[in-house]
Amino acid sequence: MKSNRILLCLAHMSGNEMKYIQEAFDTNWVVPLGPNVNAFEKELKNFAVSKYVNHHYENETYPQSILAHCDDPDKLWQKQYTDLQGKQVVALCSGTSAVHLALIALGVKAGDEVMCQSFTFCASSHPVTYQGATPVFVDSEENSWNMDPQLLDEAIQDRITKTGKKPKAIIVVYLYGMPAKIAHILQVAAKYDIPVVEDAAEGLGSRYDGRVCGTFGRFGVLSFNGNKMITTSGGGALICPDEATKNRVMFYATQAREAFPYYQHEEIGYNYRLSNICAGIGRGQLTVLDEHIAHHRHVAKLYADAFAKIDGVTYHGGGDVEIDPEHAPKNHEILSNFWLNTITLDEKLQVRGQENAYSVAVQGAVGGAAGVVHQSGQLHTSLEPNANVEAMRVALDKANAESRPVWKPMHTQPVYKDVPAYTNGVSESIFKKGLCLPSGPLVTEEDVAYIVDTIKANIL
Repeated sequence: MKSNRILLCLAHMSGNEMKYIQEAFDTNWVVPLGPNVNAFEKELKNFAVSKYVNHHYENETYPQSILAHCDDPDKLWQKQYTDLQGKQVVALCSGTSAVHLALIALGVKAGDEVMCQSFTFCASSHPVTYQGATPVFVDSEENSWNMDPQLLDEAIQDRITKTGKKPKAIIVVYLYGMPAKIAHILQVAAKYDIPVVEDAAEGLGSRYDGRVCGTFGRFGVLSFNGNKMITTSGGGALICPDEATKNRVMFYATQAREAFPYYQHEEIGYNYRLSNICAGIGRGQLTVLDEHIAHHRHVAKLYADAFAKIDGVTYHGGGDVEIDPEHAPKNHEILSNFWLNTITLDEKLQVRGQENAYSVAVQGAVGGAAGVVHQSGQLHTSLEPNANVEAMRVALDKANAESRPVWKPMHTQPVYKDVPAYTNGVSESIFKKGLCLPSGPLVTEEDVAYIVDTIKANIL
């Protein structure tokens, strides 16, 4: 057994973070605005509008491969798309707040409906309810595991027929970093003239036809939580279409104050801005973003090659042009950041200990969730991973390697039992079979081999 636990995606510091943090302390900029925030937004924009350059960092010796090759984030990503220069970025306290502010900027209100990807984390849909609106869930297609464009089209038409009005927005997610069929989704959105919000919280660094995911729709959501591609400890950002929209979003993110010499409020605002200290962490993290992406993709290739030789275990390549060229879509190039690597286990695959799966109630949270979880004491719910998946999770846990089930589809969550859903069985099937594996910059080649060997050893 490994002496040190292998975690799903542990933060890795570049070494450049402290100079920006120290600068914030030295100048007493310890509030949710300041030079680091402004610079972080500018540097994030540079990445968002950048063209793809493969530096082949993965070919270097580890850990040199994940160290910063340029210590100045302002000098990164010089090759950019001219038609994206109008994009602007607002740094925020979380990806969830970014989704919320996008909905506010789009005028989503009580009584409205928003088309949401069902196969995702709850932060993609919960902000819809903050506005008093109703999420309408749409299932996934089998290749990328993201929103099914054809089912989206059918769902929108049905909502118009049943409610007499079209949905106010579409929220598409890049699940585990895998690019969605965004070109097809944009076609559906254009057909009904509905704005698209790209939830790229898990997809920082993923690209579709060379462009950064999060730059195709009206808004793009980013997350810098502690387990993401880069971190600000906690934080997020919203990619906006232009300067005027950015300013409007910032207005709502800073309590919606009117221009008077006293506090005048005519609209409801929020305390959603990122602190200058956290932005300093983000600036240092940007100097290893490309390195992190390269390492995640390298780990993905190792997993893909290994699982191709194991019957009953399928690696999710999602049509990535390099990792999964066999399933790559015609006329489009997909590059995933492979934030988390995922596999599915054939339901007939026998795993050691599966007869004891779910025999003991879980104490605490699986998957590194922060905060307090409600102790239900229950052993089962109406939809849960297959026994062999749970047995494999437990086996990896005993071997000191973290894994976790894939997201449980939102349309199956009790909190959303009464909302409309358009399903095809894809997300529920994947939830029963899927498992997330360690994928971060601190996961070594030796760790991958150990995880694969552990999985093989527990297959009967």
